[in-house]
Amino acid sequence: MYINDDILTKMVEEARPISAQGKLIDYIPALKKENKGNLSVSVCFLNGEFFSAGDYLEKFTLQSISKVITLALVLMDYGEEEVFSKVGMEPTGDPFNSIVKLETNKVSKPLNPMINAGALAVTDMIKGSTNEEKWERLLAFVRVLTGDNEVTYNSEVAQSEFNTAFLNRSLGYFMKQHGVIQGDIENLIYLYTKQCAIEMNCQDLAKIGAVFANDGIDPVTGRQLITRDVARICKTFMVTCGMYNSSGEFAIKVGIPAKSGVSGGIMGSVPRKCGIGIFGPALDETGNSIAGLRLLELMGSEYKWSIF
Repeated sequence: MYINDDILTKMVEEARPISAQGKLIDYIPALKKENKGNLSVSVCFLNGEFFSAGDYLEKFTLQSISKVITLALVLMDYGEEEVFSKVGMEPTGDPFNSIVKLETNKVSKPLNPMINAGALAVTDMIKGSTNEEKWERLLAFVRVLTGDNEVTYNSEVAQSEFNTAFLNRSLGYFMKQHGVIQGDIENLIYLYTKQCAIEMNCQDLAKIGAVFANDGIDPVTGRQLITRDVARICKTFMVTCGMYNSSGEFAIKVGIPAKSGVSGGIMGSVPRKCGIGIFGPALDETGNSIAGLRLLELMGSEYKWSIF
């Protein structure tokens, strides 16, 4: 397998034109300022070597990609039995912010941790006696995963999301009524919007993807940052639920465990090979980076990265 910056640059330039068919997110005001034509990528191999193309050092917010990281943290804290007593393991055909399944399921818990309801339930479980303690714990974990102590969050995006998070509040209050969430809902929404606004570049994201690809082992330091079992669970959710309502189609066309966010980021984890970080803010109808998806198709086809 041969890859270098020039090859990645050619793939980025081939995928970039499809950005014109996408659109920027419109319900988080702070994210409407992005350049629609941006597309960048970094690949981190398990020997710690990086290859990149585009404006790969440009920062963007994780949004739903953060759900995978928080899930890993909480699973290591509480174990599978406790976590999955609050959130299920099944894909859903409904939009990521839907309340429908909460109302129709006999046990009113979210179907999986990758939809907003499930992510809120998981974030509520972060250990800490105060919101600040929980936030510092999550941020410290992200910094360990990236190896970058400067990683923080975008306060403008977090505030913008907090101000408009009416549906997430509804999900939170519904789950609190049914005992899934224990804490104060406003505190939870404040923490969750900060979590979604964690900001990094493609190299940072590729590094996290590589940790999951490497069964939880940091490819640079060799440290076990996430247990092997937790890394496996997270990669499985990335395959079944990671790309919103397009997860099945993505599994067939690309077959790489991946998680997207409505900022246009995508984190990929090719088991025992590499991590991938992509940023392309123009989105398709389901909320995935339209050019990012095309780029992953090109890369997956060229290097036979599908796990199937």
